[in-house]
Amino acid sequence: MGAYHFNWFLAWQSFPRFYWGLALGLELAGLSLVIGSVVGMAGAFGRSFGPAWLRLIVVAYVEFIRNIPLLLLVYFAFYGLPKLGIYVFDNVWSFIVALSVYSGAYLTEVFRAGVNSVPVGYTEAAKAVGLAPWQRVRLITLPVTFRIILPSLSNTFISLFKDTALASALAVPELTYAAEWLNVNTFRTIEAWTFATVMYLFAGYGIAFILRRVERRYAVIR
Repeated sequence: MGAYHFNWFLAWQSFPRFYWGLALGLELAGLSLVIGSVVGMAGAFGRSFGPAWLRLIVVAYVEFIRNIPLLLLVYFAFYGLPKLGIYVFDNVWSFIVALSVYSGAYLTEVFRAGVNSVPVGYTEAAKAVGLAPWQRVRLITLPVTFRIILPSLSNTFISLFKDTALASALAVPELTYAAEWLNVNTFRTIEAWTFATVMYLFAGYGIAFILRRVERRYAVIR
């Protein structure tokens, strides 16, 4: 076998493909986090304050999703739903749906912990000034919960960003798909995956740095 000859110029020529793949990965993670947060918030309130049958449904959803691989959900959303007559999703939206359902299960527990961690004094003060239950939720519980769970939301976003690598299985042109394209078309295996690794590292550390500053700014003082 001959020695491997590096050619970083070919990888650099494909930088626009990697750049837009990185941007798409961030968009996929961000949108999935937003949708997953809505699902998680609904699940948390349903499990904490809902009737017994609703709590049972939420528990079943959380346990089911947390114990199956994300890739299985991705394949089901893209290949399975059309078999059921649901044709509204392309490969990008199929992945977003799968990732949102997946993140929603984890965020249900995150939001539930946040809701249960709201200081009792905040709620008592809201009752003392005559706020209705829905007003206490909107003005006190939700804002304080979001501030409490900011570190968990930050970690979830970073995790979802890394999970977007699975979108390449559906030919979604994100960062990992860009590396696969370069590898297949130029046979620059090491350059392709090194380029993708470096971009994932820089993006991950950049996201973490920004979100940690946001967390410090909005941390709840107990």
